[in-house]
Amino acid sequence: MEEIIRIENLFFNYPDGQQALTSVSLTIYRGETVAFLGPNGAGKSTLLLHLNGILRSNGIVKVFGKPIDEDNLRDVRSKVGLVFQNPDDQLFSPTVFDDVAFGPINLGYSKAEVEQSVTRALNWVGMTGYEQRSPHHLSLGEKKRIAVATVLSMNPEVLVIDEPSSNLDPRSKWSLMSLLKRLPMTMIIASHDLELVQALCKRAIILDQGQVVADSATEQILSDMPLLRAHGLAPSELSE
Repeated sequence: MEEIIRIENLFFNYPDGQQALTSVSLTIYRGETVAFLGPNGAGKSTLLLHLNGILRSNGIVKVFGKPIDEDNLRDVRSKVGLVFQNPDDQLFSPTVFDDVAFGPINLGYSKAEVEQSVTRALNWVGMTGYEQRSPHHLSLGEKKRIAVATVLSMNPEVLVIDEPSSNLDPRSKWSLMSLLKRLPMTMIIASHDLELVQALCKRAIILDQGQVVADSATEQILSDMPLLRAHGLAPSELSE
């Protein structure tokens, strides 16, 4: 299999001294659907932010065989699209069209290419016809779809999504999951939603206290109740 992302011995401390990642090593291959599982504060979001260079620290992070540095940053960000947990962190333009067009414009697409990319991305997420709507007046589920479209418009090879189902009602959650399941690219999803992970991801990696504590087939991970309980991903057994 083709190696897409390689992380070796990655450490990260926040400015206040809090250690977020400790000696993380893993490899992602083309075509995989991988879940980063773990409780809040496990380091999932911090790890995602290293995958397209928003955060950089001690250790090795290579994307398509190249280290993430100033020379490669633009190319990496065109190939690895990151969707934030809160869509309001991603949507800042007056119209949906402007938000979805932002990435292609900054990559130097022509006007015709920008329009084509926006049309394709909105069609992909089922939001055709929303081009002139204000993203700030949409529902949370609609905002999450538009946030995904802002990344898809750049035609990435890897889609990285942080907590896609957070705060969604059941209908919006299943609608978004159906959308993600149809996407053809390599996908990395950080979540503690086991239902979503089971539906979308073939491989699961558990992070806890900034460390990789398990990495296996999703079916195997989710069937190991003692492992899930030990890392805050399943209810503790109730005493009688």
